[in-house]
Amino acid sequence: MSTVLVTGGAGYIGSHASVELLQGGHDVIVVDSLINSSRLSLNAVQRIAHKALTFVEADVRDAQALAKVFRTNRIDAVMHFAGLKAVGDSVSAPLRYYDANVVGAIYLLEAMMAADVKILVFSSSATVYGLGGSEPLTEAAPTSAASPYGQTKLIIERLLADLFGADPTWGISILRYFNPVGAHESGELGEDPNGTPNNLLPYVTQVAVGRYPEVRVFGDDYPTRDGTGVRDYI
Repeated sequence: MSTVLVTGGAGYIGSHASVELLQGGHDVIVVDSLINSSRLSLNAVQRIAHKALTFVEADVRDAQALAKVFRTNRIDAVMHFAGLKAVGDSVSAPLRYYDANVVGAIYLLEAMMAADVKILVFSSSATVYGLGGSEPLTEAAPTSAASPYGQTKLIIERLLADLFGADPTWGISILRYFNPVGAHESGELGEDPNGTPNNLLPYVTQVAVGRYPEVRVFGDDYPTRDGTGVRDYI
């Protein structure tokens, strides 16, 4: 059994990962600022897993809070899901995204190094592949982010590659998601962001329950049967 620190563990993917970790017999410590999530998801995680987790409300850019978490717990590995993720929002507020994502990752890595914790899973994004590449994509495909959000993920990936190059005793895995959707089979845990959703599926579900009046479809000249866009989901 190991103890895993999950940053952004109250968010959509982080909360599902926390369920799997708890059910797999691991202890979980969640660090989350709750900027775009809620304690309710953590309550659901514990109900589903029938096991308690430790929650610390803090931003990963809070060096003192991070140092305390590592100092007061024996942490074996880190899963880093914390960060801002709206592509459109990143275009209008790039500094906010570089600060939250890149600076946040650096603070986390420094805390890990100080505590000699060198096992990391990083939540990246398929946006690092950019636009116009050949399909199907592979890990060897060229990377070229088309938004500030994507750039922050790509910068962190390169930072991690450099870190491993300097110290190969690190164990680092990088996940590049293509529009993950869905809910836990219990029905207790899904994607329910604070404010207006920036992803299609949570917006559709909120229209279905009456929070918003309609789903808007943008674009009518794509090379598809009805002219509207197509997205792939997992």
